[in-house]
Amino acid sequence: MDIKKKLAQVPSSPGIYIMKGVKEKALYVGKAINLKNRLRSYFQKSASLDARKSRMMQEVADFEYIITKNELEALALEANFIKRTKPRYNIILRDDKNYPYLKLTAGEEWPGLEVVRKIEKDGALYFGPYIPAGSMWEMLKFIRRNFPIRICKYNLEKPFRPCVQYQMGRCLAPCAESLRTASDRDRYLEIVGEVKSFIQGEKKGLLASLQKRMQKLSDELQFEEAARIRDRLKALEKAWESQRVIAPELGDADVIGLYREGQDASIFMLFIRNGMVIGQKDFFLKKVGDIENEELVAGFIEQFYSKEMLLPPRIILPLKLRLAMQQKWLSKKRGGAVELDYVKNVVEDKLLKMADDNAFYSFNRHKETRVDETLLKTKELLGLKRVPTRIGAIDVSNISGSEAVGALIMYEDGKFVKDDYRLFKIKTVEGIDDFAMIGETAGRYLKNIADDESRLPKLILIDGGKGQLESALRAMKPFDLPVEVAAIAKAKERARKGKPSGVPIRRDVDRIYLPGRRAPVYLEPFLDTTHLLQKIRDEVHRFAITYHKKLRSKRTLESPLEKIAGIGKTRRLALLKHFGSIEDIRKASVEEIAALKGMNRKVAELVKENLGHKNAGMVSEPHLQI
Repeated sequence: MDIKKKLAQVPSSPGIYIMKGVKEKALYVGKAINLKNRLRSYFQKSASLDARKSRMMQEVADFEYIITKNELEALALEANFIKRTKPRYNIILRDDKNYPYLKLTAGEEWPGLEVVRKIEKDGALYFGPYIPAGSMWEMLKFIRRNFPIRICKYNLEKPFRPCVQYQMGRCLAPCAESLRTASDRDRYLEIVGEVKSFIQGEKKGLLASLQKRMQKLSDELQFEEAARIRDRLKALEKAWESQRVIAPELGDADVIGLYREGQDASIFMLFIRNGMVIGQKDFFLKKVGDIENEELVAGFIEQFYSKEMLLPPRIILPLKLRLAMQQKWLSKKRGGAVELDYVKNVVEDKLLKMADDNAFYSFNRHKETRVDETLLKTKELLGLKRVPTRIGAIDVSNISGSEAVGALIMYEDGKFVKDDYRLFKIKTVEGIDDFAMIGETAGRYLKNIADDESRLPKLILIDGGKGQLESALRAMKPFDLPVEVAAIAKAKERARKGKPSGVPIRRDVDRIYLPGRRAPVYLEPFLDTTHLLQKIRDEVHRFAITYHKKLRSKRTLESPLEKIAGIGKTRRLALLKHFGSIEDIRKASVEEIAALKGMNRKVAELVKENLGHKNAGMVSEPHLQI
């Protein structure tokens, strides 16, 4: 359809719009109160777009839109679309994890404490998020040593024998029938209250309560129990010394720090709960170009808070911005008011300065010209043109050509990027031909990604030898992309027998084959470059073989009846219900099969023909070719 005609049909409703490039690829997802006006503003010749959106419009071939009830619904839908499609011109947070929380099951008769990553409306108390999780695990370890609260997830409806935690004095064992009296429950709930106070940093109240209880136990001559409380008091005072109390009067708040330089930006977040810093997280945003600060911060907030998480009542922004719609959206998510605002007092000003300073340091860490030393060594070892800061790897897996699959994985910034993993069912290769399968996998991957060079790897590592390398090079040649290629061949326990021709090849170590070089590069054991390349090779091998096994097990579980024309689910179930097994169907006569309800002689003959041999439908398992 012509763009002008399509624009004329756009309603004046709130919703989201998706700008698309060639092959229907999403370039940008946005939201609008009035879709018609917003979309028209992009396609007008006099449109005052920034440089980034002007570049985008040169690539736009089509657009789609989805109508929503209101702007808040559009905002939530936009965040989900961006997360799912990762459009090139949107701000993308590569952070799909749900953060850890401590969950105190306060609604239960005998509450417990556990670590969760999903928040539910179940009457439990949630504390967090703890980012990074190290401080949370330390806190949990402290609680387990000093507060005898249960840490198990067992159903306590029926009593059972206490575990070793009770014997160690680390649990009051509400699982035991003899320890479920009213006084036992009062004592247990007292401990639960102390745990809650400790997590929330209610120092004065908790210490006063424990000192009062210790004195009471001492007066009642329960010296052993009083001594336990004394030890807990000492441990608490020591633990609180190391806690980062910023401002008790601040309560709960998230602080967003921002630093920008050139085309990139860094955002640093502080998570403050009950006046204490319980976590921090930094985000490095590449190629944000000339995006206005308001759009950058709004986009960040929409994506970061789109996941299920506990929201604070106040989020301190790095700049004076009006984000009324985002504030409404967050308030609705929280079920209570959320204030998005700039600093209001000296304490908040100090906190924002701390977040901004950390954003600056984080930016410089990411932008250091000093590249990972192992990657520099890899560049020198293989004679590459560029430092391989982003490495893709390809492998295939099959059994004698059947259930053949290809896999690609990606390694960047010291970790595997699971979002960029790809799997391929081999379509064009018949029989055992690993070389051709490697070529198909490489070709199909580059065909899908060639339009977005920012996502291209600097180096593609092929699992195999010279043959696999040459096949990959042939498949990549039509795309003419700035990607270097190498193949990694595994060491063999025994060298191949026979008279060597030309340059003798060492086979006792892993080796790298490179285009245009006859002799391989040997990967000597114990070197960091060897470990890196082997780690990447092993990961793509694991990914390919896992998918292959999944397809193979699916095929193995198929019933031979499924492959017979005219035998649908109803007839298949009728046959198995009457005869009991495939073997008994095989033994039955045509007349017996045809006599069943829903069957006829022609179908019965087909069944006998297909199941006539004992091995019909069975899957053989020859040697696995990888």
